[in-house]
Amino acid sequence: MAQVSLRNISKIFPGNIKAVDNVTLGVENKEFMVLVGPSGCGKSTTLRMIAGLEDISEGDIYIGDKRVNDIPAKDRDISMVFQNYALYPHMTVFENMSFGLRLRRIPKQEIIQRVNEAAEILGIKRLLQRRPKELSGGERQRVAVGRAIVRKPLVFLFDEPLSNLDAKMRVQMRTEIHKLHIRLQTTIIYVTHDQVEAMTMGDRIAVMKDGVLQQVADPITIYDHPKNKFVAGFIGSPPMNFMTGRIIKKDGRFYFDEGRIQVKLVEDMYPKINHYVGKEVIFGIRSEDIYDKLFVSEAPPENVVRVNCEVYEPMGSEVYLYLNTGKHTFIARVGAHDKPKVNQDMDVVFDMSKVHFFDKNTEETIV
Repeated sequence: MAQVSLRNISKIFPGNIKAVDNVTLGVENKEFMVLVGPSGCGKSTTLRMIAGLEDISEGDIYIGDKRVNDIPAKDRDISMVFQNYALYPHMTVFENMSFGLRLRRIPKQEIIQRVNEAAEILGIKRLLQRRPKELSGGERQRVAVGRAIVRKPLVFLFDEPLSNLDAKMRVQMRTEIHKLHIRLQTTIIYVTHDQVEAMTMGDRIAVMKDGVLQQVADPITIYDHPKNKFVAGFIGSPPMNFMTGRIIKKDGRFYFDEGRIQVKLVEDMYPKINHYVGKEVIFGIRSEDIYDKLFVSEAPPENVVRVNCEVYEPMGSEVYLYLNTGKHTFIARVGAHDKPKVNQDMDVVFDMSKVHFFDKNTEETIV
């Protein structure tokens, strides 16, 4: 079994710089776990500690039932795919893929069989006699993945493997790695700063910020029920819109008052928001939960907001509208048929059943 267990691990660099701060995380056998966060959040350092390429300052790492803190990288039964591919330029594709097996003195016929099997899976059999300089970025990435596959490790580690590819190739390789996971049925821990990669590839996502684990859940839970404002803003494209305002109560009903606009909360939110009446909170709404009133048959008048359309950004099948209340700017994602005039006022409707509220001080989710 290839479970990976991180138990209160930390990494402290000279100068008392805490790159990873008391992270506890369990990765199940055959699970595709994605570590995601902005640059400098500690995700790659965490991966390198799992790989044995970075010493652990505090805590324990287990692969299966074996504590691996003091086990060298070469003996941990893991394979790592790096951002820069790390291919030997003077070797052919076959030699690059078989190098680790030759070091372990695997019989020649078995090496040939493993390399050919991996090359077949990845569609690079015709490239086996070429050298890295003769390959495209996507082909080099496939070779790097193939080199990991032939070792048949317990765990695959991927450190931002697609960041050097163009947009189209990233989408293609994303699909290939996902299909590879289904075919090989092995444990994968994948690091990326790209929240789209995280959402589309991971069985579960672990969101990190400043070395601290923020939330671990499946992609839909992370998207619909973020634990705090950081997770809400990091996951999703465009990012969630945020506004600051007060909760007020009128005639037994609760409203969010931004200063220029006011919208009514749904009753399900009342018990949790009651404590915040008269206080400032952070209001969050995703771009797809804002609609042009012209295309809504029945819009509750208390949820209609007058805004100014500053920018109209066509994206093909949909349009991004950059809207301004006079106090806050936010983005609505609407259908391509919706073409309001720029620099003119328009009415939009907030879907109040989909909004989020965050504590102004802690930025933790209220509701």
